[in-house]
Amino acid sequence: MALILEKVKIVRNGDGKIEFDAYVVGKEGAPGIVVIQEWWGIDFEIKKHASDIASKGYRALIPDLYRGKVGLEVAEAQHLSQGLDWPGAVADIAASAKWLKEHGSPKVGVTGFCMGGALSLASAVRVPGIDAVVAFYGTPPPELADPTESKVPVQAHFGEEDTMKGLSDKETAKALEEKLKKANIPSEVYIYPKVGHAFMNSSPEGIERNKAVGFGEHHQEAVNLAWSRFESWFAKYLQ
Repeated sequence: MALILEKVKIVRNGDGKIEFDAYVVGKEGAPGIVVIQEWWGIDFEIKKHASDIASKGYRALIPDLYRGKVGLEVAEAQHLSQGLDWPGAVADIAASAKWLKEHGSPKVGVTGFCMGGALSLASAVRVPGIDAVVAFYGTPPPELADPTESKVPVQAHFGEEDTMKGLSDKETAKALEEKLKKANIPSEVYIYPKVGHAFMNSSPEGIERNKAVGFGEHHQEAVNLAWSRFESWFAKYLQ
């Protein structure tokens, strides 16, 4: 059963005062996790992920990086992601982590999917005060962040049949794993056989959309295994 998400306002200070919406779910005082959207925006799937994370004993918060916009088609989602101010998005994540700590979360992690996975790894480098990161099928562009400069432990998940070159394909995943090992960053990188991009999307709508855009078949076993590894990682560093 899905939990109810509450809309809150978060203020980001920097070059002027910026206010944005976020959605929070879970018990106040629990360890916090900032949950970062796919390129679609805050849609049914990212809300389901946040609800599932809250059900595991965390307080999950989704910052609205697109300021209310949601991509319904691939071209629209691509346009929104390409138009995103990525350093600004990292600043949104930092403000979200700060909000969670100010509202009772003793420790805070960051997780994200696709574009959100890339931003999660960037957060490991650029967001102060967080404790761990779990990234799903995404790596940041080098001009945004170098994962070998991560300040926190990193876990990352990829699909062996992912075709998103330079973002989350198998070669990119293996390169990330090697770089993190050489940099002596506490890390785990997993590549799941038989699955493609966005394999964590397991709602009926998400499964159908993945098929429609060519991301491959759904494999619940991979989803379950990834969630179990996610739980172990954050239990180690946030609990």
